[in-house]
Amino acid sequence: MEQENFFQKAGRATIKLVKRILFIVLIIGLAALSFAYWGTYEKGVMAGKVLRVTEKGVIFKTYEGKISLDSFGALKGVSPVAETFDFSIESDQTELIQQLSDVALSGERVNLTFVKRYMRFPWRGDTKYFVTKVERTEKPQN
Repeated sequence: MEQENFFQKAGRATIKLVKRILFIVLIIGLAALSFAYWGTYEKGVMAGKVLRVTEKGVIFKTYEGKISLDSFGALKGVSPVAETFDFSIESDQTELIQQLSDVALSGERVNLTFVKRYMRFPWRGDTKYFVTKVERTEKPQN
């Protein structure tokens, strides 16, 4: 049997080390990506009137919405300032999408519970803000 020389041993040790480093980098990368995908940066509630709910996209169909946030009574004698805010809705939340569509058509004021994610992914939505619940504040007028 031929005895291995120094370079062959060093080569095998180097390949073993590189494989371990790549494995560790892969695990850390997957953990970071998972955290960015499912992690929640912020939770809150916004109140206003839903202006629209749309399905959009060419490759990835996502649900997007816009709410008008009115700031009331900040300064006496000044008319309210309207600010709009864009949000996304997870595609599997069909009941939530229907509720948002209903309140957009009725024009009633609602409270939207939302979460803000760390990253935006194209198949998930256009924003980092995702509505999780709709709470109606007024009764619909017939």
